[in-house]
Amino acid sequence: MAPENKDNPRNRIPIRFVDEDRADDLSSDDRDILDSAEDLELPSALEDDLTRPAQTPEMEVVPGGPVTAELVATRSELKRVEAENAELKDKLARRQADFENYRKRVDRERSETYNRVVIDIAGKLLPVLDNLKRALDAEASVEATESDEFRHFLSGVDLIYKQLNGVLEAFGVQPIVAVGEKFNPHIHEAVDVEATDEYEPDTVLQEIVAGYKLGDKLIRPALVKVSTRN
Repeated sequence: MAPENKDNPRNRIPIRFVDEDRADDLSSDDRDILDSAEDLELPSALEDDLTRPAQTPEMEVVPGGPVTAELVATRSELKRVEAENAELKDKLARRQADFENYRKRVDRERSETYNRVVIDIAGKLLPVLDNLKRALDAEASVEATESDEFRHFLSGVDLIYKQLNGVLEAFGVQPIVAVGEKFNPHIHEAVDVEATDEYEPDTVLQEIVAGYKLGDKLIRPALVKVSTRN
């Protein structure tokens, strides 16, 4: 065994028997005892016991012990929280899908309601528009000898006709193209036929009454004259 180093300060423990502030009141004999005590050395074994970190049962992970039980409980709680979080995410995704479907359904119903109202209004206005058009067509052959007042009246009728057409166009109502087109029974209604070699059979030759539609919805078919073979 290596000899102990007496000069090592770790082998010394300072001991104070009295308050240092009262050291001046000690006798010479007491001072010698106090100085001896300050140089007192401890055995190496006792020093190791004092400097070794204390070990407690709580610091050791023993299988089946309280630390292991707490670790298992923590892991179980973590798994439960993760499962609950996944369930909440799934519920949120379903709620979002339900809301998106609801929004689309509301938009579709709003659009259908709008179309029904516009179609109903247009259906009531189109006969008025037809009468204005007939009046303008009938007066188109009026001779220039007519009075200025009558021509001004016709100009007013034509202006009303154009304004009414503008209102319908603002609502999305569009006239159906007929003359020169291939007869289409879905948007045309043949009320007259004419045998001719000038046009292909089933070609619309004349538009008798204009047809209208709103988007892809038919408001009224166009009444037309269709060509046939001789």
